[in-house]
Amino acid sequence: MARTFVTGGSGFIGQVLVRRLLGAGHSVAVLVRSEASAAKVAALGAEPVRGELTDPLTWRDDAAGSEVVFHLAAETDVSADRERHELVTVRGTQAALDAARYARVPRFVHCGSEAALLAGAPLVDVDETAPLRPDSEAAYSAVKAVAEKIVLDANTTDFATVSIRPRFVWGPDSFLVEGLVAAAKAGQFAWIDGGRHTTDVTYVENAVEGLVLGWQRGRPGQAYFITDRHRVALREFLETQFEIYGVDVPIPDVDAETAAGEVPVPARWFLGQQCTLRTDKAVSELGYEPVVKHAAGLDAVRNSVALSRA
Repeated sequence: MARTFVTGGSGFIGQVLVRRLLGAGHSVAVLVRSEASAAKVAALGAEPVRGELTDPLTWRDDAAGSEVVFHLAAETDVSADRERHELVTVRGTQAALDAARYARVPRFVHCGSEAALLAGAPLVDVDETAPLRPDSEAAYSAVKAVAEKIVLDANTTDFATVSIRPRFVWGPDSFLVEGLVAAAKAGQFAWIDGGRHTTDVTYVENAVEGLVLGWQRGRPGQAYFITDRHRVALREFLETQFEIYGVDVPIPDVDAETAAGEVPVPARWFLGQQCTLRTDKAVSELGYEPVVKHAAGLDAVRNSVALSRA
């Protein structure tokens, strides 16, 4: 069994990854900043390592002996300013790479996003040959592109780097879905152009499956899209989520022109455009298949919400 190291392990995807690794018999160390995060990680059965993401001197020795660093830490607030995104996502990624190389960790798996390709045009049946867009007007998208390029450019013969790109990660306690639920309940959400755009989504355990396969089988220096391989109409998908979470207020529609003046990017792109991604590369090179089907994922969300209300 392997020693593994995780940044962002107290987050939504990170906790599921930590449980998966521990369940497979691996030891897991997780970088944390706060007492609350340390307690959360310890409760999972992992070893909390106190340190500052952007200062590798505070934690690089703790990564020594690991077979892989999973780098999930990033700024997830799309409304944060460019400086904040640069600090956490870009400088944090560079620091994580520096720490891993110093500790002689042979493999580095980065949790990327299709957002790194967003610059205004819809993503329609795209594969990994589509270019990163560090020139995007959306800070979140631009820095995700910069961070992924840093990761893939760091690949060498003795330091393998891989980027796994899930799209719209959902499941019990999804901060993304719960944020949209809160916005809808507050009257701050609308369907853009009807909201019936076709989109890929990724159940959290399927995202984690991709991350683990990226460690075990990923071709060095490569990126892979990971989805549920079950495309949905965004409005239908979110209406189901809203029903589960008890959203009972009417949701208005806005046309694309109105949304352009009222909804900032990348949220407008995320909610108002088609986004379909090819996963052929992950299937052929990683042997990827979703471990949780769409219906089972919805049942898990229903059970989680019901339990939280009980």
